[in-house]
Amino acid sequence: MCGGALAFNMLAVLALLALLAMNGLGYFWQRPLTLLTLREGGRVLGEIHQREAIPGAQDAEGQPAMRLQLKVGNRDVTGVDFRWIDEQDILERSHPDDAVVLGRLEWGNYYGFPVAIQGAAGVLATEPDQIWALLPALHDRKRSEHAAIHALEAGEMDDVNAELEELRLARRRLALRELPVAERSHREAALDRQRAELDARHEQLATQLLGMRERVLVETLVLETADGSQTTVPVGNIVRFLRPNSMDRIETLGLYASRAWEFVWGEPRESNTEGGVFPALFGTVMMVFIMSFVVTPFGVLAALYLREYAKQGPLVRIVRIAVNNLAGVPSIVFGVFGLGFFVYMVGGTIDQLLHPEVLPTPTYGTGGILWASLTLALLTVPVVVVATEEGLAAVPRSIREGSFALGATKFETVWRVIIPASAPAILTGMILAMARAAGEVAPLMIVGMVKLAPSLPIDGRFPFVHLERKFMHLGFHIYDVGFQSPNVDATTPLVFATALLLVTVVTLMNLSAIGLRNYLRRRYASSPF
Repeated sequence: MCGGALAFNMLAVLALLALLAMNGLGYFWQRPLTLLTLREGGRVLGEIHQREAIPGAQDAEGQPAMRLQLKVGNRDVTGVDFRWIDEQDILERSHPDDAVVLGRLEWGNYYGFPVAIQGAAGVLATEPDQIWALLPALHDRKRSEHAAIHALEAGEMDDVNAELEELRLARRRLALRELPVAERSHREAALDRQRAELDARHEQLATQLLGMRERVLVETLVLETADGSQTTVPVGNIVRFLRPNSMDRIETLGLYASRAWEFVWGEPRESNTEGGVFPALFGTVMMVFIMSFVVTPFGVLAALYLREYAKQGPLVRIVRIAVNNLAGVPSIVFGVFGLGFFVYMVGGTIDQLLHPEVLPTPTYGTGGILWASLTLALLTVPVVVVATEEGLAAVPRSIREGSFALGATKFETVWRVIIPASAPAILTGMILAMARAAGEVAPLMIVGMVKLAPSLPIDGRFPFVHLERKFMHLGFHIYDVGFQSPNVDATTPLVFATALLLVTVVTLMNLSAIGLRNYLRRRYASSPF
């Protein structure tokens, strides 16, 4: 029965992974564009996503009537991304080679036919071959201009904004201090001069950025939809462009790899429904590592005290029962505790002591990655304590007595003999804690996780690691895209892809810890074990 239950569970896990892989990896594959001519006279261009039977309907031959789901894109034109079409309403199908797919910064994909490229001096190209020959170089130039804009925004403009904020805080700190009138006036005048210089520099940079953004949008691509309406798309707003029906297998695989790379390392767009998930991936990994660095020493020290130092009795048994019961407390309860204790009490006190000039806007008195990591450390510490205690109990008594017989003290025995021998069990507890923490969402929604974080917790600005910042998480990204997006058909493949990435990240972290555990187990293996 045990073997059968284990086999059933393994099959269920493999089936779940196969489902995630099949739907998640298919998210990056480009389907051919199909042009449907309808009997009523209209035309529809898009990607066929699925084919299904119409409930309770039959065709002229008595067979179940079928319908197609097409991703038609052009959300800014039609208002929808997908459309159902009955097969009996289709007069003709074709796959035109000149049909294009545009990935855009806004409004998702566009499906249509190129008509012309327009510039500041007029029309630059009208023939399809001319358009396709001119577009790559023009698009590369626009990408360079976007990179220059981003470099200016993240560089000099960000520095000026940081200096302006520092001046504002300096003015606030000055107002909170008791100073003579003359000294106060002198310092205020110096701050005003610095503020005037920075305001002038900020205005200059803002004007420069405005001009750069306008130049990005000068050249436009005129396209025509399948029904004949025309749309103008700035070349600077195009992420990628392609003709799927003209691509060979190598080009399709290259596009697949490019989309997968963008998904893992790119920034999100369109309320997380487009682009990549790198901020969520970064936040998940960073939070798990901070949690591990916090929970491991506290869990190991608690287990050492309970097993090696505490006098066994009713009090220790009650503590063990309490630790075991903590493992069954709903995670949302830990989130509420973290909000009250870490955020409001500890964080609010830190703000009052170290950042009074920022109040009433909180710095640490609001959710952040530090408080989220500490909350998950409390959530997972029972797992580490129990696993460590089991590892300590498995160390034979003869090992301890042999250490004492050689003259080692209690501390030396624990530090040099018992802990290394129980290191595999400690790492087992850490692995279980990491796996649980990586998938938790409910408590994180209260203590610092957000839908979209404007900046990462680590950047190039002193002090480089900003533990007070809010962060994104892959688990919440799955919940937000899958259950909060109004466009379910478009976001379902993204949910599977993100879930597959989360499982992959957790697996890689666990495999690294398992490899370290096996190495320690081989190193400290001995005959008494």
